[in-house]
Amino acid sequence: MEPVIIVLIILVVLVFIALIKTIQVIPQASAAIVERFGRYTRTLNAGLNIVVPFIDTIRNRIDLREQVVPFPPQPVITQDNLVVNIDTVIYYQVTDARAATYEVASYIQAIEQLTVTTLRNIIGGMDLERTLTSREEINAALRGVLDEATGKWGIRVNRVELKAIEPPTSIQDSMEKQMRADRDKRAAILQAEGVRQSEILRAEGEKQSQILRAEGESKAAALRAEGEAQAVRTVFEAIHAGDPDQKLLSYQYLQMLPKIAEGDANKLWIVPSEIGDALKGLSGAVGNFGPLSGGSGGNGSSGNGGGTGAERREKPNID
Repeated sequence: MEPVIIVLIILVVLVFIALIKTIQVIPQASAAIVERFGRYTRTLNAGLNIVVPFIDTIRNRIDLREQVVPFPPQPVITQDNLVVNIDTVIYYQVTDARAATYEVASYIQAIEQLTVTTLRNIIGGMDLERTLTSREEINAALRGVLDEATGKWGIRVNRVELKAIEPPTSIQDSMEKQMRADRDKRAAILQAEGVRQSEILRAEGEKQSQILRAEGESKAAALRAEGEAQAVRTVFEAIHAGDPDQKLLSYQYLQMLPKIAEGDANKLWIVPSEIGDALKGLSGAVGNFGPLSGGSGGNGSSGNGGGTGAERREKPNID
């Protein structure tokens, strides 16, 4: 009985192992390569799969998700013979598990070596300044070459990024000095522009102030002239309303003569002929009120004659 029990136990264990090897559960976003007697048979997709135990074997399990692989810094020589260290990051995804298993021995190592070679070819045709300012161009060129080369491997390169581009230390010092000089230049330009704008604004303010001042003076002069004109009109209306005779006008002119004579520059007086007639009338009126008619008359004649002579010498007729 004991040998029979041992045989049954062995059969149960074999059946259990066979069931384990028959049922294969593949996780989501993964794939498995099945070989039968060393030859590729099929690819197992995600889910529950059944294989023939002891005949079919799982060669490789591949993650189908997008992978991120950073590569160590690589020394690259630019067109102007400067050595720069470049860090790269590759974003790739396996699209064909069979090709990734059988077309290349190690696709990660192959991608790394292809990236380094392509990067050296691209950077070798650029100088340092263009290398530092053309990251997008380098990324696009790298992605195009890698995607074309890795397509037959069942791999798609989604993105290629340059993490850092480190020029030599001496070049970094020179670039820092140049950047500092550029910053100082921009600061000086901005300061000069600020001073220029300030001067322009100050000049505009002074211009507006002068314009407003001139407008104020013009309005004040206009109002002053209007006031004087109104005063003249008022005086004229008052005189016209009073109806003055020639004697009153002559008397008013005699009162204004001392004021006209004020000042050293008053050497010549221009007197209208109407004023001379008024003075004649006033002289006649004064002569009529004199106590001595004979002497007064002689003096009056002599005064008139002298006045008339003086009028011809010093008072030109403006008519």
